[in-house]
Amino acid sequence: MPLNMVEATRSSFDQVFEKFRSEAPKNQVNLILFLADKDPSTSLSWCPDCVRAEPVIYKKLEASSKDVALLRAFVGDRSTWRNPQHPWRVDSRFKLKGVPTLARWENDAVNGRLEDHEAHLEHKIDALISGK
Repeated sequence: MPLNMVEATRSSFDQVFEKFRSEAPKNQVNLILFLADKDPSTSLSWCPDCVRAEPVIYKKLEASSKDVALLRAFVGDRSTWRNPQHPWRVDSRFKLKGVPTLARWENDAVNGRLEDHEAHLEHKIDALISGK
């Protein structure tokens, strides 16, 4: 099934997220992947957990038999993310603690998540996709 992917930065998130929310009922699975920004000097994420988890997540989503929508939300550079008042750390909808975080969005709320230490585990990604 198709993987429909959209991206947002902190500055574009509200607008992109509203569209994502409005289209959520059309999809079998809606996921938000919170990621670290890429380092402009290397074109790689500054976050080693993101580097490890991203390929595994995409492989599992592309192989899924479900219709999946994925919103990739970039948290910013390292210093921006480290700020305890980062908007997605304090937002009651997300309460982010680490990146990457893969969250299942269902019934207009987060309904399951994989935190940074587990977002690369294939069996946990499968369970999140299936809603178990």
